[in-house]
Amino acid sequence: MSKFTGCPGASIQDLREKDQESQQESGRRQSQLRQWPIQLHLIMPTAPYYENADILLTADCVAYALGDFHKDYLKGKAIAIGCPKLDEGQEVYIEKVASWVDDAKINTLTVIIMEVPCCKGLVNLAMQGTSKSNRKVSVKAIVVGIQGDVLSEEWLS
Repeated sequence: MSKFTGCPGASIQDLREKDQESQQESGRRQSQLRQWPIQLHLIMPTAPYYENADILLTADCVAYALGDFHKDYLKGKAIAIGCPKLDEGQEVYIEKVASWVDDAKINTLTVIIMEVPCCKGLVNLAMQGTSKSNRKVSVKAIVVGIQGDVLSEEWLS
């Protein structure tokens, strides 16, 4: 599915149908990305790949720190990324999270952040969005160290 929404980079693309299981591992791991766009400002919370999905909301830096991010965290999930320090207009993020919960009827929301203090803002945005919604959804927070180790995992709701 592709829908033009102005900027070609913001065109919705549902990649769930690509044959991810048939490729043999030959030293290169296949991407587990199932959709486009992924930047939280660009996503449409009601896109088909978010419906009844397990969502991964991750800080921009996480995928660079976690060596097996695709295999261990992204596989089978819909994603959105953002930076609570550098992104402007974050009130929109709260609305998008609330729309995931109420409109897309997501199953779970996992927020992965880096250990740096500014990253905690992404967890706060997610919690504000879920508290604003009418439905309840389980939220997990994962904190990653700058050397790629998982420092903590906890269910927040």
